[in-house]
Amino acid sequence: MARTPEQRLRLPRARKRFGQHFLHDGAIVARIVQAIAPQPGDALVEIGPGPGALTAPLLGTGCGLDAIEIDRDLAAALRVRFAARPDFRLHECDALEFDWRGLAAQRGRRLRLVGNLPYNISTPLLFRLLEQADAILDMHFMLQKEVVDRIVAAPGSANYGRLTAMLAPRVRAERVFEVGPGAFTPPPRVHSAVVRLQVETSPPAWALMPAYGAVVGAAFGQRRKTLRNALGKLLTAEQIRACGVDPGERAERLSPQQFGSLAAAFGAMLGAHEQRL
Repeated sequence: MARTPEQRLRLPRARKRFGQHFLHDGAIVARIVQAIAPQPGDALVEIGPGPGALTAPLLGTGCGLDAIEIDRDLAAALRVRFAARPDFRLHECDALEFDWRGLAAQRGRRLRLVGNLPYNISTPLLFRLLEQADAILDMHFMLQKEVVDRIVAAPGSANYGRLTAMLAPRVRAERVFEVGPGAFTPPPRVHSAVVRLQVETSPPAWALMPAYGAVVGAAFGQRRKTLRNALGKLLTAEQIRACGVDPGERAERLSPQQFGSLAAAFGAMLGAHEQRL
């Protein structure tokens, strides 16, 4: 009887609750490592190493590696496989709750993140990483192609949305290459892509304001409505117009800089209100 791909590659059975699709294509793994181009002394962190298809070649570059794995069975197997490697450090935990600043402080430098991210946590994790972006140098992630399409989208395009606007002022995004379902076990029903996100060391001040996320979220929360209606609880039409933005426009037509102007106005209004209190 012919063996399945899982048996031939000795891959564990993927768990649906973790959204697991294990990368097994050696050529794709090599392209990812080449895209990362690890340098001696880099603080590499792999999110969701799974069986270790990417872990081993990353360690082969001579860099130390921290790995974040939530699946206890996979974590146990990784401990055994890399037990002889003092430069391999495993953290059995949820990446959504991990202290990235704390790890960067331990390693004495900003982190370089890499991972084949489960599709069901990719967007929440990207937003979580933005909260601690000062601890991160860059990120190379395998994501669902549709997510990468949104990340690199231009204002006015069909894929431009909240994720685009939140990431754009904080990272420089670049699609590296696309990957078909056959590179994974089990194969997903969608295509994937590798994206490079280089963290901006000096993002604009408005991008760090809580008001920026509030304005972007409200605008895209009702993206079919004009800004006059979508932002009605935050800014008046006159205040929107005073920012040089047409209140009759819709969210997908605005650049991150225009959202920044609206956020600055909303933030100033909130500050004035707090002073009165």
